[in-house]
Amino acid sequence: MKKGLTVEEFEKKLAAIPTVKPDEWDLRMLAEIDAEADDSPGVPLEEVHRLRMAKEYSGKISLRVPKSLHRELTQAAKHEGISLNQFILYKLAK
Repeated sequence: MKKGLTVEEFEKKLAAIPTVKPDEWDLRMLAEIDAEADDSPGVPLEEVHRLRMAKEYSGKISLRVPKSLHRELTQAAKHEGISLNQFILYKLAK
């Protein structure tokens, strides 16, 4: 079993991490990021919620299932003489 670090051990490891001072390129990039900062108030949460609720649904769902379940569903659909999509839709609608 792996033992956790004590506070003292953690602080010692933390102190051993070398510090790096930003060079000219770093400072220039930080200045550009600050200059590009968007100070606009943004979109209110109510508007985000309204837009999400108003979106159209494609009717498509991507779902990952275990290979064994995929095989069982495919075999059951073949036995019924319908596509896997039709079979799953039928089972979901039940």
